[in-house]
Amino acid sequence: MDAMTSLRLLPWSDPDGRPCYLSSDNGNSLLNRRANQIEALQLSMGTELLGHARALLDDRKANATELRFLAQRLCEALHDALRVAESRGRRLPDYSEERGD
Repeated sequence: MDAMTSLRLLPWSDPDGRPCYLSSDNGNSLLNRRANQIEALQLSMGTELLGHARALLDDRKANATELRFLAQRLCEALHDALRVAESRGRRLPDYSEERGD
């Protein structure tokens, strides 16, 4: 199965928390484009959160509640970023297929 016809890990889960996948040979389908938009938004939000995290960590007056909240949001952002990386990594061509091995 090549990169365009394999299952794509989507950037959202079902109501029970299980991963959702898309089977499509059209990389420009409506659902593929929507998934791309959500991935871009997730990565952008993670970048913005990182800026807030640096500022809060530099603030010696930050309390445990604020730091705990920050840690929870950073965990969520890292989860999203790793999911995007996994999804995109699965769609990369296999180097052995490219070389004809």
